[in-house]
Amino acid sequence: MSAVKTRLTKDEEKELKHLLRCSHLTLLYKGSVHGFTTGEFHAKCDNQGPTVTVVYNESGFIFGGFTSQSYVSIQKYLSDEEAFLFRLTEKEGVINSKIFVCQIAANAVYVCSNSGPNFGNYFLITLNGNSVSVAMNDNKNYIAPAEELTGNDFKLLECEVYRVEDYTDFLESPWRNVTWTAEERKKIMDEVRSYEPYLNSVSQIRILFVGPVGAGKSSFFNSVNSVFRGYVTNQAITGSDDTSVTTQYRLYPVKDGRDGKALPVIFCDTMGLEEKLGCGLEINEITNIIKGHIPDRYQIFSLQFNPAVSICQDSPGYIKNPALKDQIHCVVFVVDGCKIEILSDTLEQKLKLVRKKVNQLGVPQLICLTKVDELCPLLEDNLAYVYRSKTVMEQMRVASAKFGIPLSQIVPVKNYCSELELTCNIDILILSALRQMIRLADSYLDNFTYEEPKKTTL
Repeated sequence: MSAVKTRLTKDEEKELKHLLRCSHLTLLYKGSVHGFTTGEFHAKCDNQGPTVTVVYNESGFIFGGFTSQSYVSIQKYLSDEEAFLFRLTEKEGVINSKIFVCQIAANAVYVCSNSGPNFGNYFLITLNGNSVSVAMNDNKNYIAPAEELTGNDFKLLECEVYRVEDYTDFLESPWRNVTWTAEERKKIMDEVRSYEPYLNSVSQIRILFVGPVGAGKSSFFNSVNSVFRGYVTNQAITGSDDTSVTTQYRLYPVKDGRDGKALPVIFCDTMGLEEKLGCGLEINEITNIIKGHIPDRYQIFSLQFNPAVSICQDSPGYIKNPALKDQIHCVVFVVDGCKIEILSDTLEQKLKLVRKKVNQLGVPQLICLTKVDELCPLLEDNLAYVYRSKTVMEQMRVASAKFGIPLSQIVPVKNYCSELELTCNIDILILSALRQMIRLADSYLDNFTYEEPKKTTL
């Protein structure tokens, strides 16, 4: 099949690229070729990142809309502070453009499986199978007079959707300052090595990881272990599956090098949260884990993380009188950054129930937003731009709003998954997250003032 050709002239395309601050437009969907159906539109345009829709009417008007968010087939509004409508005009052979910005960012784009491009239910493209038209509603999500945008001609000749390549998703300056150098990497590693918990009775702090299946809990431990080993390694079992790959409660000490001494931190990994009730980590066991009653290598098939067979004082291996050193000192929620907005109601509710139980016990919490390189593909080439990415910042804010955790306790992470060698920027992001966990745990230990602290030499 020959390549699908754009209807835009070279000058029109040049003006559109200037308007979008991008280097290239890739034609994803052309109604007259692929069919004027919502199925074809979603098949070609879902999960493509920033896109611009261009339509042409019988009066010669060229207009459309831009969104920095990916189309999906789930019914909801997409929040987008950068969305706008536009019209291209020609005067004396010169192409110009005019934009109409979104007035209510939370309602910028409406998506669902049976809808074409729809900008806030204000400006929507109707794909009728054999024809295409545009409709405009007066709902204040945008302010664009129909006469000025469309010439009051709503019957369209064509609808095209382009992926916007190299779209400027970055802020002019980072909103968090991080030094991306080998020296900084060594500095944070030395901080972790030299850290000593405040109390004599606690030699290593314990950090519990909780999150949906596939979010990257075990992968984070492997990534930290890799940094201190000096090469990529996979001690904890990881992989892709519909159910949790982790099948037992595990304690993972981290060594400083293959034969080095143990670092002052222990990672506590357990089953992932699953959609189905009664599957995956049982919420009722969270309290037992945090209080230190659950032993290492707690097996599903023997002690059973199961609502029907909940662990109790008479269960084999149950730790009846755990010391402070056996308890959890910080809880980390690991969430896939690409899925934070489309978490099912079941998973979201489970995470909130876990957070409620952790709050009742007074243990500090942190969110690790994983897979940020997939969330913002522009980071694949330079992870140092992570705190300049508007997309990453927005997803961190979404996580904060969903779970009520301050933005200062949310960190972006990229785990080692496909890499064969370590890279400095990935290491720094992983180490920065680890340092924040240690700081939260250290603050938690301050609550136990009844014990004499370790003596230090000034």
